[in-house]
Amino acid sequence: MSPKHSTKDKENPFTKRREPFGFMLWLGVIGSSLLFAVIFIEYFLRMDGANWRFVALPDMFWLSTLVILFSSITLHEANLAFIQERFLHYRIFLAATLTLGITFMFLQGGGWIEMIENGSFNNINSSSGFIYLLTGLHLLHILIGVIYMGIIFRKALKNRTYVDSFVYSVNPPNRLQLKLITRYWHFVDILWVIVFLLLLSLSFFNIY
Repeated sequence: MSPKHSTKDKENPFTKRREPFGFMLWLGVIGSSLLFAVIFIEYFLRMDGANWRFVALPDMFWLSTLVILFSSITLHEANLAFIQERFLHYRIFLAATLTLGITFMFLQGGGWIEMIENGSFNNINSSSGFIYLLTGLHLLHILIGVIYMGIIFRKALKNRTYVDSFVYSVNPPNRLQLKLITRYWHFVDILWVIVFLLLLSLSFFNIY
């Protein structure tokens, strides 16, 4: 084994130089996860109260869950197309992901309106306040992802010819941007599934 490889193999994973933006993203992921965990802990502590009332999740949340899951698939396809230099498909799948993200936001808003019309928010001792808080915080994460993805999609549209697209694709900062938004988007997708399933199970087992 050459000295170069030997030094690389012995490199400490905790002290080696890391990509700063990727490291910041991981810190954000951990911070967001802890924030949602604290809110759920408070939710569990409140649910034992005598006057606590569980609220059924609106139907719109079911549809929004399917939308956000499908958006992860389209973003995965966009990454494959980007790597394989199928730039037209890359723009199409990226646009589809962006559209699905915006659709998710509208569906979440529709779910809030549905809860308001059902009078779920009238009782102060109900789970509706936590539902608004959890979904609202998650929606903020989605908005950040949509804005960032919109910037990437705008750059993709500016490089429509194959040569321009190829030059764009081999640029390390551009590849990093796509990698980071993909990692972030998959995180917020998984985060929503966890939030949705926990809220669904709590409301189901306590209402029925």
